[in-house]
Amino acid sequence: MRRDVLELRAFYGSPLGKAAREMLTRKVSEAWGDAAGLDVLGVGYPTPFLQYLDHRPRRVVAAMPAAQGVEVWPRQGRNRSVLVEDGDLPFRNAMFDRVLAVHALEESVDPLEVLCEIGRVTAPTGRVIVAVAARNGAWANAEGTPFGHGRPFTRLQLESLLREAELEPTGYTRALYVPPMTAFARWAEGFEQAGARLWPGFAGIILMEAVKQTFAVKPRGVRARAHVLVPGALQPAPAGLPPARYSDRLETPGV
Repeated sequence: MRRDVLELRAFYGSPLGKAAREMLTRKVSEAWGDAAGLDVLGVGYPTPFLQYLDHRPRRVVAAMPAAQGVEVWPRQGRNRSVLVEDGDLPFRNAMFDRVLAVHALEESVDPLEVLCEIGRVTAPTGRVIVAVAARNGAWANAEGTPFGHGRPFTRLQLESLLREAELEPTGYTRALYVPPMTAFARWAEGFEQAGARLWPGFAGIILMEAVKQTFAVKPRGVRARAHVLVPGALQPAPAGLPPARYSDRLETPGV
């Protein structure tokens, strides 16, 4: 069962949630850099991160699962959030240049279906970042946070799932080394720097980037039967001989 959107919003409004938002947003910005002029989609509960993208994308949409609920976003201006069903994004094929999935897979009934839909709406040159709770991290057991619910993943499990959805992983990173307790939130930056060097395997979150696999399909020739006129068939036959006949057994390659 998915966490309610109100629970998610309350968490990211807390000191611990703000620290988590800052750490993850930094990783996304480092990977994507300038998003100006791009079409960006967020899936799951991505709004705490989308609003901090570098520069201004051409279009930003937040797609939130129906089982979770949706919130109006942003608070000012035109609404850019939409309620969707898992595995059924209401967008045309190859529409988005960048896709960010946060809180999208862990509590989904069918994570592969979600990733396949993400791949469908991603442009051939687009890039996808998926953030999930790390199985070996402390955040996977922190039930007071959104990352402590649903299924966590290892790096290899996430790689395998992405490839099954025809998304090819190109790199990964980790985040959230701070213990998932409010008392440590103020030292999140120090934990992040020390953890990346000293105990990288105990990060709370895995972020993996992938690109859409595209394959060139070459046309194949087929063989089809054709009636071919035998030379001389139009010549008058000598008296007493049967007329020339058509050959109906000759096969020629078709295109």
